[in-house]
Amino acid sequence: MKITIVGAGAIGGYLGARLSAAGEDVSFIARGRNLEAIRARGFRLILEDGSELAAPEARAFERTEDAGPQDVVVLAVKAHQVADLLPGLPALLAPHTSVVTMINGVPWWYFHKLAGPYEGRQLQSVDPGGRIAAAIAPERILGGIVYPAAELVEPGLVRVVEGNRFTIGEPDGSRSERVEALSQALMKAGFKAPVARDIRAELWVKLWGNLCFNPISALTHATLEDITRFGPTRALAAAAMAEAQAVAEALGVRFRITLEQRLAGAEAVGAHKTSMLQDVEHGRALELEALVGAVAELGRIVGRPTPTVDALYALASLLARTLAAQKGRLALQPA
Repeated sequence: MKITIVGAGAIGGYLGARLSAAGEDVSFIARGRNLEAIRARGFRLILEDGSELAAPEARAFERTEDAGPQDVVVLAVKAHQVADLLPGLPALLAPHTSVVTMINGVPWWYFHKLAGPYEGRQLQSVDPGGRIAAAIAPERILGGIVYPAAELVEPGLVRVVEGNRFTIGEPDGSRSERVEALSQALMKAGFKAPVARDIRAELWVKLWGNLCFNPISALTHATLEDITRFGPTRALAAAAMAEAQAVAEALGVRFRITLEQRLAGAEAVGAHKTSMLQDVEHGRALELEALVGAVAELGRIVGRPTPTVDALYALASLLARTLAAQKGRLALQPA
């Protein structure tokens, strides 16, 4: 299977390296030092047990035209980066190519093949003007949910922190030949890769925590452990989650765990910095729209109020704008 990973960071590198080591024909679209490192040595992983896995056959290209048409294109970037990829994406697409979104938050294709009154609607928060939907035919889409944690420690080298599960699914819940083939390839590479009958329900379980823990941590510089063990922020997170649950249920989603179980799961992770807090500390753009803004937009669509989510979105948006204007980063330093 010819697979191109667009986004050779922590998660993209983890996926691509294991798939390449398992015998798949894997290419990365990369730039700068990452591009040079992959071309020189392939991609390498440091696994959870400290052992190293090398994928010397993995290739890297700066231009999508050089990679050529693929069987599968995996988008392993942040949601706000997808629009920037659109000019080069057609070079990777053959008539049969699937596009797998391994992206946190609410995807631009959320309403594609969602039976009911909202089918076919567009989300302006994650796809202003419908640019992405116009450039990527919805029939190509396979949904993906990322569960592992990993970090890019140097160009071409990823350390796996924990986890090996990537849930995938068709937007309409069918068990197509293409989703089964991708699941088999992922399992052959050592991943858990269940095919979800309802990929949106899987998406909401992860989003349920991300929509509150990410902005709260960005604003307070607190870890998951801090947020969930401090009464006022635990209550704040629970309020946002309750609003989001009402929105999701109005869209037909049924949660298989309780809100308290989700909070307990986050607490069990311990002193972990969310991705949004890490972005604040490194001066990177924040994934606000896909993780928070889209939930508020969905609430407006289904007529469910989201005052807590709206407040978190407003505060984190101002923080993001201030950091961007100052070209700065913000991190707590010892006194």
